Amino acid sequence: MSVNKVILVGNVGKDAEVRYLDNNVAVASFSLATSETYTAKSGEKVTSTEWHNIVAWRALGEFAGKYILKGRQIYVEGRIRTRSYDDKDGVKKYITEIYADTIQLLGKKESGDGSAPSQSDFPASGNIQTANDFDTNDSVDDLPF
Repeated sequence: MSVNKVILVGNVGKDAEVRYLDNNVAVASFSLATSETYTAKSGEKVTSTEWHNIVAWRALGEFAGKYILKGRQIYVEGRIRTRSYDDKDGVKKYITEIYADTIQLLGKKESGDGSAPSQSDFPASGNIQTANDFDTNDSVDDLPF
């Protein structure tokens, strides 16, 4: 038996970019930063940040396109995938991504008037979406990026 499961809580590095495959399947991608702070032997506080490439498919991808905005804190549950591609010079490159199964918005939603609406102001079907909401058997070769 093996398990490939990742749980991340962090801040979005850039707004989600949504692309549509030929069969109108939504694929969203965005970066997520997770940080940890510790005290070095010298007594100095050190912060270490990791950047993660997140990919969301179908309904979850459309959800990401609407609500995943730079700076927003989110919870992501998914699995690690590594794929390769050839760059413009024909050099093989590798990228590790987190294929999201669940995304949950954390913190408060910003509104135009400066007030902070409650969690109930997010769409009920959008706060948490799971792999059951979309087919995860898409081929990595179909990725538009």
